Amino acid sequence: MSSKNKNKHHPEPVPMKKKSQLPLIIGGIAVVCIVIALVIIFRKPETVVAEQPKVQTSLAAQVESKNKWIERAEAVTNLFHVVYTPCWEGAYGAIGDAYLFAATKDSSLLRFHLYQNDLRRMCTGTWVDDRAWVCLAEFAWWNVTGKQYNDLIIDARSRYLEAKEEGRLSNHEGFWSWYNWSPTHRVNERIFTNGAINQMATVACALYEATGEKQFLEDALLVWNGDKKTPGVEKTLYKGKGVWQGKPGRAAFGKQIAWNGTEYCALGAALYRVTKDEKYKKIVVETVQHTMNPANGWVDAQDYYQIAMDGNGAFVNYLLDAYAIAPDELHDLLPKIEKMLDHVWSNNNGMASVKLHREGDHAIRNGWNPHGGEDGYNVDEVGTVHAQGEAARAFGVFAYYITKNK
Repeated sequence: MSSKNKNKHHPEPVPMKKKSQLPLIIGGIAVVCIVIALVIIFRKPETVVAEQPKVQTSLAAQVESKNKWIERAEAVTNLFHVVYTPCWEGAYGAIGDAYLFAATKDSSLLRFHLYQNDLRRMCTGTWVDDRAWVCLAEFAWWNVTGKQYNDLIIDARSRYLEAKEEGRLSNHEGFWSWYNWSPTHRVNERIFTNGAINQMATVACALYEATGEKQFLEDALLVWNGDKKTPGVEKTLYKGKGVWQGKPGRAAFGKQIAWNGTEYCALGAALYRVTKDEKYKKIVVETVQHTMNPANGWVDAQDYYQIAMDGNGAFVNYLLDAYAIAPDELHDLLPKIEKMLDHVWSNNNGMASVKLHREGDHAIRNGWNPHGGEDGYNVDEVGTVHAQGEAARAFGVFAYYITKNK
């Protein structure tokens, strides 16, 4: 009974010579009315509850369908945060988390990367791509937070210029490129270039977008197009119709084209954004279409995972960089990547010879083929910061695009 009813004043009965039974009768009727009212009140929800299951099941199914990839990305990144280290592997996952933040607005992701583990304090690393991943993570977070954290741009600019001053942007191998070492470095490792190293050219495009300084755009164009005397990566490595070809070897120790050319989709997409030159878009689209055609031997015919390569998080990111500038031309790409990630999550539908996805803590293996190891990496690398950072990147970026596309 409401407080209003409780406080309601009832007038006293008029005194009678003979004791009346009327108050008792009225009181009894009132009690009966109250009981009936309570029964009606408490029976109403039962009727609603009886009708709810069908509606709830339908809504639940819709929510699950919409949020499945968000939930998976969150599960993967939760473990990534546990094994996190503040260097390039951490930057890998930070890129995925930026996209996941864009999809969910989960402030805990922002706190983790901008306050608890400040991106600006990440290690410099040894090779150029170590710095490039950090810079790209900084740009990703700058973008998804409304371009308000300008210290991220200042730090990325500093990292870029330091690497350039060391002479790592060079033409000493006969074409303009970023290299893991400058020609003056005295190390026991051979000097080589590949698409991971040239992500520093992608950083240059982002710096141009953020600062307007033409030197950065000129650097990026030099890497792709070369100058009058020395070619760039397009003339040196691109063979046309989506085919890239470089020196062979294991990916981490000398292979120039580590992801079948898709690594240059990130740079090509960035150059298209800042120049609007259709040439870059055309090459990017051709590269994705060639690589993602199973007939060309790079991906599995059913689930589209890379058959003989690691770095799956980067691979997915490169593909989606291409999708971002050409969603119509690459309309079939999201379903293919979805199959790839389902392959991992389901452990090849339960048939993988090693665990690709450890359900207990949502650890993901470094290699995604059914046997777990790829291109020289060990099959037991599951849930480490390298593997988990790769996975957080892939699942986070994909979750953003699949959610945006619904």
